[in-house]
Amino acid sequence: MELLTTNNVWMMLCAALVFFMHLGFSFLEIGLTRQKNTINILFKNFFIITMGLIVYCLVGFNLMYPGDFNIIGNGILGFAGPGLDAVAAADLSYNEGYTYWTDFLFQGMFAATAGTIISGAVAGRIKINAFMLIVFLYILIVYPIVGSWQWGAGFLSEVFGFYDFAGSTLVHSVGGWGALIIIYLLGARKGKFDSSGNAVAIPGSNIPLSAAGVLILWLGWFGFNGGSVLSADPANTSLVLVTTCLAAAAGGLGASFVSTLAYKNLDITMFMNGILGGLVGITAGADQMGPTDAIIIGAIGGAVVVLGVAILDKCKLDDPVGAIPVHLFAGIWGTLAVGIFGASASFDQFMVQLASLGIVGAFCVVGALIIALTVKSIIGLRVSAEEEEQGLDISEHGTKAYFSS
Repeated sequence: MELLTTNNVWMMLCAALVFFMHLGFSFLEIGLTRQKNTINILFKNFFIITMGLIVYCLVGFNLMYPGDFNIIGNGILGFAGPGLDAVAAADLSYNEGYTYWTDFLFQGMFAATAGTIISGAVAGRIKINAFMLIVFLYILIVYPIVGSWQWGAGFLSEVFGFYDFAGSTLVHSVGGWGALIIIYLLGARKGKFDSSGNAVAIPGSNIPLSAAGVLILWLGWFGFNGGSVLSADPANTSLVLVTTCLAAAAGGLGASFVSTLAYKNLDITMFMNGILGGLVGITAGADQMGPTDAIIIGAIGGAVVVLGVAILDKCKLDDPVGAIPVHLFAGIWGTLAVGIFGASASFDQFMVQLASLGIVGAFCVVGALIIALTVKSIIGLRVSAEEEEQGLDISEHGTKAYFSS
């Protein structure tokens, strides 16, 4: 009982840290976008965490962890029924590391994160009702089904041998794939590309606020990765926190170095997003890496973010906060890194990681396309040019974030 209590307290603390990350995402997104969209961003982030927890309680948790309730066999699709199970919750032998309630709370915080990734990428031009409906359906269906394939003892884990410790693929790339499809359908912000198709920088409104957001996210990753040990085991938890921090540090330095070489200036936004790229990159294998491996993975993750921003600009895709380079591109790199640096690193493991990425990516792309095109046909996706110019705070919410005295 004493061990259960210790483990459970650690898991609850980690759930709180992951919850705190939503403040970090809000700050990052607000600071990197225009001031006239601040209320809109706050509204989206409040909606994601509130709706996400309710939906995960009613459907997502039992869709992601179906147990023996299979709809399609071999761990492809199952559902243990709506709502949480009070009978299972009363059984303290449910898990040696934590209680049923703590399990739900920790995983529920993860579920909301996938929606937050989409929020940053579509900032400044999406209808609020369209966004709410898209994210609701994505968290309701796409995220828990993909999660069940690995963490719910599904086919990726049990048949393929895929490994994703804390969600480089299952959380970050899932959100990133959804974001990529939606910004493709949505189009770029007005003024993002000139008449020749060249990207034009649209400065953020509050870089210090974004910096605070990044540091909050780094702190929250102590819970994101540390809690994924699923216990307070001293050796494993300590290793995970060390590799997580080293990868973050290396990601920032790697991104800063590459961006300075490419653009001849010390870009603070690249530095900050590089830190996040390092964190996303290590998340798939934080428990399997040594310090040197973590530094290499983080540094490459930071470089991937810088290159990812350039690729999106080249493709005329507008991601105001760099969510897709950070979460999708660095998530892909981190997942593949398990096959290169992890405990079972080999060509076969690398191919398993690659194939699993392809399966998850295809499912997310198809799912996001169906959801976004359905929403587009019903209510449309994008605000008018006049509403975009006015700012979504006024056009969608009827108020402003800041008032002069």
